[in-house]
Amino acid sequence: MTISSAKRDAFAFLDRNAQALATLSDSIFYFGELGLQEYETAGLMCSHLEEAGFRVQRGLSGFETAFLATFGDEGPTIALHTEYDANPENSQASGVAERAEITPGAPGHCEGHNVNGAVLVASAIAIKKAMEAHGLKGRLKVFGAPAEEQILSRPYFVRDGHFDDVDAAFHNHIAGEFKAIHGVTHVALISAIFRFHGESVHASTAPWRGRDALDAVMMMDAGMAQHREHMRPEMRAHRVVLEGGHQPNVIPARASLWWYFRDPTAEGVRALFEKARRVAEGAALMTNTQLEVETLSAVWPVRANETLAHVLQANIEAIGMPAWNAEEQALARKLQEAAQVEAVGLLDAPTPLRGPSPQRAPSNDCGDISWKTPMGRLSFPATAPNLPFHHWSAGAPLATSIAHKGALAGAKALAGAMIDLFEKPTLIEDARRTFAREIGDVRYAPLLPADQKAPAAMNREGMERFRPAMRAHYVKQRAPFV
Repeated sequence: MTISSAKRDAFAFLDRNAQALATLSDSIFYFGELGLQEYETAGLMCSHLEEAGFRVQRGLSGFETAFLATFGDEGPTIALHTEYDANPENSQASGVAERAEITPGAPGHCEGHNVNGAVLVASAIAIKKAMEAHGLKGRLKVFGAPAEEQILSRPYFVRDGHFDDVDAAFHNHIAGEFKAIHGVTHVALISAIFRFHGESVHASTAPWRGRDALDAVMMMDAGMAQHREHMRPEMRAHRVVLEGGHQPNVIPARASLWWYFRDPTAEGVRALFEKARRVAEGAALMTNTQLEVETLSAVWPVRANETLAHVLQANIEAIGMPAWNAEEQALARKLQEAAQVEAVGLLDAPTPLRGPSPQRAPSNDCGDISWKTPMGRLSFPATAPNLPFHHWSAGAPLATSIAHKGALAGAKALAGAMIDLFEKPTLIEDARRTFAREIGDVRYAPLLPADQKAPAAMNREGMERFRPAMRAHYVKQRAPFV
């Protein structure tokens, strides 16, 4: 493909700032913050964007660690969005091919959302500078989305109208490959807490006076276990018990479960959720308890637009795979062997764009965006192929040169694709035509309740427990983008 002068300047900016990109990625890695507690992470990302001249709105849709950074006032509006949260008990030393916690028991990055966040910031700044230098008309909206691991924030952004004016959107995510995809790739999900309220009493002296909320939890769990026989193979329902009492001699007055329900379609997941609600109502009836249901999040399947996939793929092939050295290849193979997956090392070429991707079982909270506007999804090669996310082995490459090289390639591909759209608005028109064909007669409406508020306290206690010890490992220097 022909590289325009605007893209050459953006790529040159990213090359000059490769160290700033790596330092930002490493800083987020060592922050290791759980969803909705990404205060250090969001603060650092916002400071870089503000220094670059973006208008930054913090606390988007009631999420304290969400943000929207905006540049430009007229022309097509293109959005960029990604996540930057870590996972519980995923603390892992970087560059070490065995289980080695940085802070014992602490959260950490074992999927690579630290690199996602850094790529988002670097590419956004590069795009802005290219737009200014070359007089490109348009508006750039950069969304920071907390708590993806809880499948949480982006349905709120869409419900609250933040994507109403967006002509096209892009999502970047770390991978072991360098590729673009199109088709429906993830499933719909509803996340909900079922709380049962009873009455406590001494469990030995007068149990007949009590109403056991834990019994209701167990009855709901048993009812859903029986219902699984009648679920289609592609459906999923999984849960954890959040509260089940304090000691055996006190009948629990409160007990709760947190459920995830999944289905390939929005309609299917809504039906599964309503079935679960009826099971919970039955459990409350049988135990003489009261039921309260809170829908934390509800997301549509993720789909990726074919036109935007071709735009991304052209940039991927022009940029090419990073040049890996022998040390990087050796680390990748050691990690693959330790994780008991195929030890292919690091790939030496981008993955070709193929037909529609198969729909897989995971969910991502960007799904609603992809039914609201055409969305391109970039996978960039900043980790070793085949490593299972949320496993310690997937954390080991994330603050090494593997992640740094892959992040630079990903930032270039993302910046290049978005500059293509600003330079050639007909690509946006093409994307919207294919989008209309792809969604057919489906009409998007949020699954998320209109009055649901952001659950701001989630993960606070767990993060506060470990943050003091984790601070000792924070990256001390701050590298500005210049």
